[in-house]
Amino acid sequence: VQLQASGGGLVQAGGSLRLSCVASGRTFRTYGWFRRAPGKERKFVADIAWSSPLYADSVKGRFTISEDNAKNTVYLQMNSLKPEDTAVYYCAGLRGVNGNYAYWGQGTLVTVSS
Repeated sequence: VQLQASGGGLVQAGGSLRLSCVASGRTFRTYGWFRRAPGKERKFVADIAWSSPLYADSVKGRFTISEDNAKNTVYLQMNSLKPEDTAVYYCAGLRGVNGNYAYWGQGTLVTVSS
């Protein structure tokens, strides 16, 4: 089972990016996006469980998580990006009852310039 994230890049503040994460080897019903800013711990961004999304307060109203189960893919649409959104973004799949994810992607770098 692998998760492959893509879509990161350099964007100006106020711009948009869409991240994708493709799961190979199995279908997940729960996906998450997390991010690690330079010098900081990894933090929750958003997740989707049985089509129900949840967002961190810092991205609510700007980011949208969605999934395409036919493609085993989860997306993170990021609008109105801010410099503080700069981070490596990681996707994860299969959330356990303890909230931990079993599978993780390799990360994709998002850099927002001011």
